[in-house]
Amino acid sequence: MLDLLASQRTYALVGHGGSGKTSVAEMLLFTAGSLDRLGKIEEGTTCLDHEPEEVKRRGSIQPGFARLLWKKNPHYLIDSPGDNNFIGDAAFLLTAADGVVLVIDAVDGVKPLTRKIWSQVKQAGLPGLIFINKMDRDRADFDMALASISEQLGVKPVLLHMPIGQRESFSGVVDVLAGKAYSFDGKGGLTPTDVPADMVDDLSLMRETMIENIAESDEALMEAYLEEGQLTPEQIEKGLSLGVASGALVPVAVGSALENKGGGLLLDAIQGLLPSPLGHAPFTGDDGSQRISSPDEPVAAFVCKTIADPYAGHLSVLRVLSGQLSGDMTLANPDRDGKERIGQLLFLKGKETTPCKEVLGPGAIVAVAKLKNTHTGDTLCDEKSRFVLERPVLPPQLITYALAAAEKGEEDKVFQAIHKLLEEDITLRLFRDEETGDILLSGMGQLHIETAVEKARRRFKVDVLLKTPKVPYRETFKGKADVQGRHKKQTGGRGQFGDCFVRIEPQPLGAGYAFEDAIVGGSIPRQYIPAVDKGIQESAARGYLSGNPVVDFKAVLYDGSYHNVDSSEMAFKIAGSLAFKKACETAGMRLLEPYMLVTVSVPDQYMGDIIGDLSSRRGKVLGSDSTGGVTDVKAHVPMNEILRYAPDLRSMTGGQGVFTMEFSHYEEAPPPVTERVIAEYKKSRGEE
Repeated sequence: MLDLLASQRTYALVGHGGSGKTSVAEMLLFTAGSLDRLGKIEEGTTCLDHEPEEVKRRGSIQPGFARLLWKKNPHYLIDSPGDNNFIGDAAFLLTAADGVVLVIDAVDGVKPLTRKIWSQVKQAGLPGLIFINKMDRDRADFDMALASISEQLGVKPVLLHMPIGQRESFSGVVDVLAGKAYSFDGKGGLTPTDVPADMVDDLSLMRETMIENIAESDEALMEAYLEEGQLTPEQIEKGLSLGVASGALVPVAVGSALENKGGGLLLDAIQGLLPSPLGHAPFTGDDGSQRISSPDEPVAAFVCKTIADPYAGHLSVLRVLSGQLSGDMTLANPDRDGKERIGQLLFLKGKETTPCKEVLGPGAIVAVAKLKNTHTGDTLCDEKSRFVLERPVLPPQLITYALAAAEKGEEDKVFQAIHKLLEEDITLRLFRDEETGDILLSGMGQLHIETAVEKARRRFKVDVLLKTPKVPYRETFKGKADVQGRHKKQTGGRGQFGDCFVRIEPQPLGAGYAFEDAIVGGSIPRQYIPAVDKGIQESAARGYLSGNPVVDFKAVLYDGSYHNVDSSEMAFKIAGSLAFKKACETAGMRLLEPYMLVTVSVPDQYMGDIIGDLSSRRGKVLGSDSTGGVTDVKAHVPMNEILRYAPDLRSMTGGQGVFTMEFSHYEEAPPPVTERVIAEYKKSRGEE
C-alpha cells in the first residue's frame, strides 16, 4: 500500500475561465489512454463538461472528476470551474487535492481572477506547477506569460521546458535541465531533435538561472553551489522536489491542449514534482485534533462534492483523508449524528462511473451512491475513532433574486425544485421572505442564478421566472415624537382597552432598536408592558414608507392607563402599534439604502474607466493599489447600483476584470431613490 501511495498523485486543475483547463484535462486523459478520442469544448464533446448548461456556455459550471493511470501510477484529477460565478466551493475542492496545476493562457497571461485563485491555493497550503497553454494561438506571447507569473503571482518560476516557436510555428520544446529538444509528431508524441541554433545561448542562460533558483531554495544546496560552482543531477532533482513541496519554487511547463501538444511532458512533471498523499500536511479537525495522511490511521473521508446522477441518484464524492476505504463498510457521520453504510465504490470519469473493487488509501477520490443523510462538507469516519475535518469557509453570496412560478399555485413546486439543487451546489442559498412570502435565491452572480434556474427547469419540469433582485432597504425616523396610542372597542360584551404614551427617539445608524420601560406608579400593569413593546416591533417590521423594516430607534413607554375588565395583552399590543404609526406621521421618516464594499481587480489600462463607472453608480472610491500591472479599486457603492455589475464589468474589460463585494453599511437614500422606492411599493399594493 505504501509503495502504491508514494507513486499516487491527486491534483486539481485551476485557473481563470477560458484558460483551457477542461481541454488540458481532456489531453491528459487521452495521453494516458483513458479516452480513445480527444473531445473539444467548441463541439460539446469533452468528457468532463457534460451538463447541457456547460455545453451551451462552452465552459465548466461544476467540477469534473477523473482517474487515470500514467505509467501504471494512479492519478486522481479534479477539473475545477474558472468562472467567478462558479468558484465559490473552490476551498472544498482544494481540500481534496495534494497539489494543483495552474493553467495560464499564453495569450492573456495572468489575469486578475488568476491571482484570486492562486491566493486560495496558497491559503490551502498546496504546492503547484504551472502549465502555459494555447502556445499555438494567434497573439500567444510566451515571454509575456512567463513574466506575468513572477510579477503578478509573486512566485519564483522554474522553467522546465522552453517552447520551440510560438503561434503557428509552435513545433516542440527544449528540456531545460537535460538540454534536449523534442518536436511534436502530431499525434501527441515526441520525436528527439536538435536544439535550434538560435536557442543555444538562451538555453544555457535559462539552465543557469534555474539551478540558481533551486540552490536558493535550500541552505545546504546553496552552500554546495557556492563551494562547487554547480550542483549534481541528484542535488538538482532533490532540491527541485523540496522547493516545490515547500512552495518556494513553481515549475512551468508549456504546450497546447487543443492540439494535444505537451500532455506526456505535463504528466511526467506532475508525477515527478507534485507530492503524493503521504506528503500531505496533517489534516485539522473541528476540535483542533490532527489526522495524518497515512493508511495506518483509522479511516476518514471528506465529502468534497455531491453530484446528482440521473441513474444512481445522488453521488457523494469522497476524498480519503486517512486509513483504508473499501466497499461494504459502515462509517459514522458525526456531523449528522448518524451512520452510513458504504456500498459499491465508484471511480468517476466525467458522467461515467466504474465499479471499484480495490481497497483505497489516502488521496483517492471515489464516489458512493445513495447515502442516507450525508452532505457536502461532512466527514465520514471510523465509528471508534471520531474525526471531523474542519470545514472550509464559503464566501458570502453576492446577489439575490426573487423567484416566481409561471403558473399560480406552483410556488411550492418551484421551492422544492430549487431546494434539490442546493444539495449539489452549496454556494446557493434559498429562503422565503417572511414579510412578502417571496421565494429568494442568493448566489455568486447573475450567471450563477440563471444557470441554477435553467437546471431546475430542465431537471424538474418547472417553469421558474426570475424577478428583480431584492434590495433590503430600511427606514428610520427623522426626529423625535411624543405620541399616544389608544385602543378602545366596545362590542356588547367584554370590550378592549389599551392606552399608552410613547416617546420615539432616533438612534445612530447601526445602533438597532431599544425599548425602555419608564412606567411609574402602575399606570400600566407589568404584564401588559411587553405587549406594547411587541406591538411597536411588529409595526416597525412592516415599515411605513416603503414596506421595509424601521430600524435604529428607541421607544420609551412612560405613561398610560388601563381598565380592570377590558384591558388585555392584545389591546395593549394594538395600542403600541397605533402609537408607532402616529410617531411615523409626526416625526417624519427617511429611507436608508444598503452600501456594499466593492473591490474590483482589472488590468491597469482599465482603471480610469472603472473609477468613472463606479462614480456614475453613486459610488465613493476609497482608493486603488497597483501590483504587477493589475489595479485593485475599492469603493462603497449602493447595492441597487451594483446588482447587475458582472456583465457590465465583463463588457468594459473584455472579460479581464473580476470583483467581490460584501455588505458595508446603510446610508440615507437621496430623494429620487426614496420617491422611486415609495412609488414602487404603493404600486405593488394597488394604491396607484
